[in-house]
Amino acid sequence: MNTYLLLKTLHILSSVLMVGTGFGSAFYMFFANRSGNVAAQAVVSRLVVRADWWFTTPAVVIQPLSGWALMTMAGWPWHTPWLLLSMALYVLAGLCWLPVVVMQIRMAHMAAQADAQGQPLPDAYRRLAGRWEALGYPAFVAMLGVYYLMVNKPTLWN
Repeated sequence: MNTYLLLKTLHILSSVLMVGTGFGSAFYMFFANRSGNVAAQAVVSRLVVRADWWFTTPAVVIQPLSGWALMTMAGWPWHTPWLLLSMALYVLAGLCWLPVVVMQIRMAHMAAQADAQGQPLPDAYRRLAGRWEALGYPAFVAMLGVYYLMVNKPTLWN
C-alpha cells in the first residue's frame, strides 16, 4: 500500500470516528436529558465529555491535516469549488462544536453536583441542553454535506 492510500485510510477512519462519536454522543445525551434521571444525565454527560476529548478532538485535528495532504498529493487545487465548500462546511461544524464542548463540560459539572446532592438539575442545565441540541443539528448536517462532497466531488461552479 502506498502513502496516499494509507493517508486516505487514516482520513476516512478519523472522519468516521469524529462523526460517529458525535452522533453517538448526541444520541445518548439527547435521551438521557429527556429521561429526567439526574444520575443517568450525570453519567452520560461525563462520558460524552470524555468521548470528545479521547476521540473527537484527535479526529478534528487529523481531518484537516490528512485532507490537506491528500489534496496536495492528488493534485487538487485548494480553490476547487467542492473542496472550498467542504472546508467551509467543516469550519461551520467546528464553529458549532467548540461552544458545544464548553456546554458539555458545564452540563457534566451541573449534573454531577445535582446527583451528588440528590437535587434536581438547575434550569441553567436545561437551557444549556437546548443550546447544545440546537448547535448539534447544523453541525451534523454540515458534516453530511462534507461526506457528500468528498464522495461525489461535484462540479459546483467554474
